[in-house]
Amino acid sequence: MTETMKVFRQIGWCRYLFLLSIIWFIFALIFISFLRHEPDINTSDRISEAMRKLNLLQRRESEMMNLLTEFSHGLQENDRDKFLKRLNHISKNHNIQSEPFLKYETLRRRLYHNVHELWYYINFQTSQFTKELKKSPSKKRLTSFMNMIGEFKRSIVKDINDLEEVDGYKEWRLNENEELSNLVQRRLHYLQNPKDCKTAKKLVCDLNKGCGYGCQLHHLVYCFIVAYGTERTLIVKSRGWRYSPPGWEKVFLPVSNTCTTADGVTHSAWPGHPNTQVVSLPIIDSLSPRPPYLPLSIPEDLSARIIRIHGDPIVWWVGQFLKYLLRPQSNIKRMLSEYEEKLGFKKPIVGVHIRRTDKVGTEAAFHALDEYMTEVEEYYRSLQMTQSVSVKRVYIATDDPKVFEEAKLKYTDYEIIGDAKISKSAAVNNRYSENSLSGIITDIHLLSLTDYLVCTFSSQVCRVAYEIMNNIHFDAAQRYRSLDDIYYYGGQKARCQVVVIPHRATRPEEIDLKVGDILTVAGNHWDGYSKGTNTRTFKTGLYPTFKVIPKVETASFPTYPQVPIEPNEL
Repeated sequence: MTETMKVFRQIGWCRYLFLLSIIWFIFALIFISFLRHEPDINTSDRISEAMRKLNLLQRRESEMMNLLTEFSHGLQENDRDKFLKRLNHISKNHNIQSEPFLKYETLRRRLYHNVHELWYYINFQTSQFTKELKKSPSKKRLTSFMNMIGEFKRSIVKDINDLEEVDGYKEWRLNENEELSNLVQRRLHYLQNPKDCKTAKKLVCDLNKGCGYGCQLHHLVYCFIVAYGTERTLIVKSRGWRYSPPGWEKVFLPVSNTCTTADGVTHSAWPGHPNTQVVSLPIIDSLSPRPPYLPLSIPEDLSARIIRIHGDPIVWWVGQFLKYLLRPQSNIKRMLSEYEEKLGFKKPIVGVHIRRTDKVGTEAAFHALDEYMTEVEEYYRSLQMTQSVSVKRVYIATDDPKVFEEAKLKYTDYEIIGDAKISKSAAVNNRYSENSLSGIITDIHLLSLTDYLVCTFSSQVCRVAYEIMNNIHFDAAQRYRSLDDIYYYGGQKARCQVVVIPHRATRPEEIDLKVGDILTVAGNHWDGYSKGTNTRTFKTGLYPTFKVIPKVETASFPTYPQVPIEPNEL
């Protein structure tokens, strides 16, 4: 008999079962308390969280009982190591005490956010003083001061990032994100693969919206969200698509696959088959009445989990639909892989997207290359505090080929990567072609793979790359810098913030704030202030950004009980 077996026999079966019973009783009390007390977000979220933890505990008990069964038959000496490893695995992966509190995660992100807001404020104020100073010695002193402040900022940010590495929750964050993403993908697969074409409700989305590739992708995501919210199979109408006349399936895997009718015959899921439950969807701006589940809302049943793992939950949610939609055909996957190798795409690398041509002067202001590269340099200075950087790489995606010449001429200490041919294909007169499509797919793909993204969120291509990045980097809410807008989704409901620190206006352009006020946000000025409207006073103006926190919008989506929470339940 092994030493492990002796210890087990000394403890005895009854003590194990008694301990498990006590744990179940405690969690039953916790579950009841979720029903009786005021919720942090809403009651359904906390009930969902409690049930998830109970399910984890149930799996732990099941695995423990399997181990006990094995022991009842006796173990050989050489099985000891195997047993100990399994026991350690169960303890490590199902320990319900090893999860961070929601408040801890949100405070950690808020600290990171406020350090940057302080930096924006100091940087802007100092730049104003520099313009007023005429004496060179004073300017030098101010420059020296800003260099030191920059080091302070980078040091604090490093310490905050280190917290994520040493607080013991890193593995949980990664596992929780993967489990939650897999759950959403299983729900989308279930929705898009109905068993019976005749009874399946369908929603038709015309891909040919009169706009560019990024805009059309966001239109398709909007359609998919509505399909998810109404439990309808999404049908993409893409024949004659201006980017690829054969349609969506020429480039990406089909959104809706074949399904089988009650007579066992396989048919296409297109609405031409007998079905009275077919709805065609207009563009988001024309939709009326507007359902509550449109962006920026996330599902109530998943909200507690999404909020805990991500700094901007709506971006994570949109990214899940793009993850399903943008599954490339084998030839596209091969093209992207070969291009990465040909380009020498290696890390560390910063992605820079510079949108010019038809955007400048209409939807966005002009931003010089120097503005982008200032942010690139700031990223690399921060990175050098934790590792040695031998090559500073930058992947540039732009519709202006001249940018490459300028970058290589002015920034000789950087390795500039990119393709001027793709830039030429993005020109307005070449935009709707297969070459342009392969170019924009390549640019978005590589931008999403970079370690940090510098761009303008007024561009839909930039926002798409950022959304996809959140499927690659887990939580990329700290991996970007927009030179103009904050993140938004075209046609969205207003983005709101909640006041947590009161403010009394000291300038005519500012507004007063009380704790608890709800603000609708117009934008961040990147100088320590944002602009918005106080829904209590109906006044619009500036306010210090650090005095508010995001208000996450939730809506009652279908919960898809037919889809198992865990994949092994399939």
